[in-house]
Amino acid sequence: MKELPIIYLDTKVHKGESKLLIKFQYNEYLIACIRKIDSAKWSRSLKSWYLDDSYENLILIINTFKNITEVDKSKVSKRKAFKRVLTENQKNILNNFYLYLKGKRYSKSTIQTYTFFVADFINFHANTELEALTNRDVELFIEKVFIERNYSISSQRQFISALKLFILFCPTTKINSLKLERPKKSRNLPNVLSQEEVLEIIRCTKNIKHKAILALIYSCGLRISELINLELINFNIDRKQLRIIKSKGRKDRYVSLADSFLPLLSNYYYTYKPKRYFVEGKEGNKYSAESVRQFLRKSTLKAGIKRNVTPHTLRHSYATHLLENGVDIRYIQSLLGHAKPETTMIYTHVKRKDLMEIQNPLDVALQKLNHINKYTQKLLLSPEI
Repeated sequence: MKELPIIYLDTKVHKGESKLLIKFQYNEYLIACIRKIDSAKWSRSLKSWYLDDSYENLILIINTFKNITEVDKSKVSKRKAFKRVLTENQKNILNNFYLYLKGKRYSKSTIQTYTFFVADFINFHANTELEALTNRDVELFIEKVFIERNYSISSQRQFISALKLFILFCPTTKINSLKLERPKKSRNLPNVLSQEEVLEIIRCTKNIKHKAILALIYSCGLRISELINLELINFNIDRKQLRIIKSKGRKDRYVSLADSFLPLLSNYYYTYKPKRYFVEGKEGNKYSAESVRQFLRKSTLKAGIKRNVTPHTLRHSYATHLLENGVDIRYIQSLLGHAKPETTMIYTHVKRKDLMEIQNPLDVALQKLNHINKYTQKLLLSPEI
């Protein structure tokens, strides 16, 4: 087999955020490999594939191409100084921890992330025996690695979760699990479209396959991974139901198919004749998540919407519109496949109908004052133009 091109990693600020660039000479096999990573995107301006600049993504890239081709990490300077030097005993402990997580049936990505975080922690305190590690050692690791390298809060939460499991696996340390605190999650409000904007995006999407994809994502509140893994056998047209299998958290759920979507579904199916998956790429393989993002961006621009719209924006919009239509939050939680009601409750903060019905206290104050002085000139903050 011909030797594959070397992959070069680099970092660069793109759209105000640090990104991990993946560069290589054009090669269809390497492109097929990187397209399997849902979060990987292609940038014309950067002329490179890229991911968010995080330690997890660095490890993901290294593992993806580990047995395929060489990965040059020389330009990723901030990771370079943190090279692991583990003893055979430490490697053995980590291998057994990996098997322990596997036995607990955690997902492959969770197992890899947790194992790497614990490996870095052990490596950071290489001169300290496991039995002597304390909570202060955990704090030092966070201060010197997570804070200095600007790792995300979600990464720190994952590290604490990994360490809590490691303590159960290896209870000889002096680390008190009860004193390990995860930082609070960032509570960013989701980006939501109006119903008119969603319909305009779908209308501006001329390709029938693309139109069917966007209509299904919105009408069923699907994650992009759920769409890509969706098989034809999951459709029950008679019951107007769609079965989502082994989604996030290995959960199954049912969602209803919109009556208005069924003619489009039929038209799409008999036009493209997919064999296994609802939407297929070349040779019947799974469709690319980046392809969905690309044509959605084009349709959004055609619709005259200047905000950033992703497939997950359609899912957020689906949930918010259900809430505005009076659907109980518990049903929405079930339809979205959320494990906790707190996750679904975020949509109550963007529910437009209730917000629009709340009178601003400034308006109320002016109305009261004008009612008292009804026979005098009406008070305005500024003269009307």
